[in-house]
Amino acid sequence: MAILVIAEHDNKALKSATLNTITAANKIGSEVHILVAGFACKGVAEQAAGIAGVASVKMADSAALEPQLAEDVADLVLAISGGYEHILAPATTFGKNFLPRVAALLDVAQISEIVSVEGPDTFVRPIYAGNALATVKSADLIKVISVRTTGFDAAGTGGAAPIVELSVPASGGKSSFVSRELTKSERPELGAAKIIVSGGRGLGSSENYHNLLDPLADKLGAAMGASRAAVDAGFAPNDYQVGQTGKIVAPQLYIAVGISGAIQHLAGMKDSKIIVAINKDPDAPIFQIADYGLVGDLFELVPQFVSELG
Repeated sequence: MAILVIAEHDNKALKSATLNTITAANKIGSEVHILVAGFACKGVAEQAAGIAGVASVKMADSAALEPQLAEDVADLVLAISGGYEHILAPATTFGKNFLPRVAALLDVAQISEIVSVEGPDTFVRPIYAGNALATVKSADLIKVISVRTTGFDAAGTGGAAPIVELSVPASGGKSSFVSRELTKSERPELGAAKIIVSGGRGLGSSENYHNLLDPLADKLGAAMGASRAAVDAGFAPNDYQVGQTGKIVAPQLYIAVGISGAIQHLAGMKDSKIIVAINKDPDAPIFQIADYGLVGDLFELVPQFVSELG
């Protein structure tokens, strides 16, 4: 039987998290199909068809699916689930919104945030804030799985899958779309950025956060991140939060400024390829996982850092 991957997109382009999820699906070993559900999303379906390792693209194009409400997406997935043994989605806000509902409707246990595939029914997922890895074996007939995108490389291009149009079930009317507030930024998207500059409570204020970190991020072409303490203190918006209750990231370079390294924050960024930490406390936990550490006053070190970048 085949594997169904639900694509994350904005009705214009695929999100990078979908590419990582497709890689995970290919490791399971069966034929991979992608579901593109949205409105005026033919362009997205064509992008999906060009991904290597994809055998078929299922396109559900309807105005009712434009807001991608959890109830409507779950009903659509349920309607076509009979032909699949695995249903995968990225462990992002998108996937976490509807996938538990799919699992509940199918009366199966969801396997959350896998980071490795050991076999068609065996997967590895982090537990205890990432301090341990659990190997989980499922006997469910349909396995509903969310994929931690940092655990898998992005799938490449080169595919030529056919696109099949699906009929869309009538909306159950359980919820309605009111409005959407989108954060617009010229910086890279946090979850897909190759470089992230992240600030913590040590910065002291929102003004310091921006005055110190904005120039550094600009020089590096980096995304901005923050610890939960910084977000709770109002230094940065919620969508900047990195950690167990924020975004899970694994950039090529992660620069942590004024972040002590609470276990919840480390769970969200410790898979970064290179970690640079700046903190005045030499015993801060962040230094235990940092590749490079600067012990000193961040108000002096960060401007020097920016100056050295030219």
